[in-house]
Amino acid sequence: MRIHHLLAIVGLSAALAVPAHAQSVKKVADKAHHELKKAGNAVKKDAKDAGDATHKTLQKAGNTTKTAAGEVTGIHKVGGSVGKAAKSVSHASKKVGRSAKKSLKKSSSEAHKDLTKTGKDTKAAIKP
Repeated sequence: MRIHHLLAIVGLSAALAVPAHAQSVKKVADKAHHELKKAGNAVKKDAKDAGDATHKTLQKAGNTTKTAAGEVTGIHKVGGSVGKAAKSVSHASKKVGRSAKKSLKKSSSEAHKDLTKTGKDTKAAIKP
């Protein structure tokens, strides 16, 4: 949704900037840049907050589970086949996390690339 807003800002800025003088074009471009930067930072902050909350929840659940298992069995250090199973579960969850992070970064990178290209094309069309 925010990307649509950003593209609308860039498009409107380009449409309004065409008949303007060089100084007003720079002002419009600066305003669009600052709005895009604010929106991008907000998206990054929201994603980081969500990731932090998820990490804390999962870590707390894992520690609680380990403590409960230790109390039941009397074994507080996990080893052997139980340790191997725990390691495989941990490895799988880390793999999923890395994959999610990669897809998020790839989509944000593509959005940045598209916005950069649009901005450069607009700038080239405005310049004499």
